[in-house]
Amino acid sequence: MKFSCAVEINLPVEKVVQLFDSTENLKEWQDGFVSIDHLSGIAGESGAKSRIIFQTGKHKLELIETILVKNLPYEKTGLYEHKHMVNTMRSRFTSLGENRTKYVAEIEYSKFSGLVPKLMALLMPAVFKKQVQKWLNQFKAFAEKADKP
Repeated sequence: MKFSCAVEINLPVEKVVQLFDSTENLKEWQDGFVSIDHLSGIAGESGAKSRIIFQTGKHKLELIETILVKNLPYEKTGLYEHKHMVNTMRSRFTSLGENRTKYVAEIEYSKFSGLVPKLMALLMPAVFKKQVQKWLNQFKAFAEKADKP
């Protein structure tokens, strides 16, 4: 399953990338974010691995992130592994002028394990896209607010 989401942010690309690339800001725009723990490699750089934990209701969701490509603002691609699914996410940032940036996220799920995740991917793929778009919209709101004095 492949899809992409996008949002336009009323800030210069350099500021958007600075806010996006800080793990300290994840809690500001990703619902349920609990923590990120560096596991190996140079933190935040290509090849680095981290454990990311989210809380969704009563369930804890643990992902292992491997940064595959980091060439910001042009691209940051991560591999996200969970016991029930594997996906990659490529984030790109394009300047649309002095104070406007387009953020595009391209997601590809390559593996689903277990009956429920497979059924969700088959019957309700829009749920996955809706969550990513929600996070992009929340990032836009956070970034634009963070830039205000």
